[in-house]
Amino acid sequence: MTQQPFFTTLKGRGTLKISGIERKDFLQALITNNIEKLTPETCLYSCLLSPQGKFMFDFFIHEQDEALIMDCEGGSRLKDLAQMLNMYKLRRDVNITIDDNTELYAIFGTDKYGYKDPRHPDMGHRSFEKPKDIIEGNWQDWDLTRISLTVPDGSRDMEPKKSTMDEARLDQLNAVSYEKGCYIGQELTARMHYRGLGKKHLYTVTPATFGMKTFPKAGDAIEFENKNIGEMRSSCNEVGIALIKDSFAEKVL
Repeated sequence: MTQQPFFTTLKGRGTLKISGIERKDFLQALITNNIEKLTPETCLYSCLLSPQGKFMFDFFIHEQDEALIMDCEGGSRLKDLAQMLNMYKLRRDVNITIDDNTELYAIFGTDKYGYKDPRHPDMGHRSFEKPKDIIEGNWQDWDLTRISLTVPDGSRDMEPKKSTMDEARLDQLNAVSYEKGCYIGQELTARMHYRGLGKKHLYTVTPATFGMKTFPKAGDAIEFENKNIGEMRSSCNEVGIALIKDSFAEKVL
């Protein structure tokens, strides 16, 4: 049976606008994805890493009126991203402005609005325009969907300055180009990918996975049979995302 279209309002989002003649070259040298893949009909999912190849920020990029709009986490995270980009701007012909508390909507069951979420076919569309002809669902509907698909939600599931692209499976979510030229943190990202160095990854779990009735708090260690096997991240109802050692996951999940 076909699901009735619905939308939900996403929480805590902001936008960052990059204008200027060198805007694409500027981002191309910094982000994990290939800005040349961006078209007027699509948005691009990508990340900004530390020089050591650790996760700092993730965002969606789309084109609008001779500018690049970055849909990203709001509040202090938005300000920190703008500060980091300004640090790398140097003498480039780019201008960076921010808009906190941006209204953003996730839409399921119709392609009439916005841009298709590039991370997974079942993540629907993202739009700055509020739909007027479909029903509004709960934010938890969106959260349950992405957790079930093991799609991380920024710093809720990835720890800045610590998480890697590999452990978050972001290359499987179309956030990484292994064909483009150099970018910040490329060396570690490529080495972990090609050599298979990762020993822990994000997994979708339930409390029963660990023999528990409820999840630990986000950020808490997860114990199983008196062994530390990972760390809890975000959760919604009876499903969650956790960073789990692969040796445990292979036996239990």
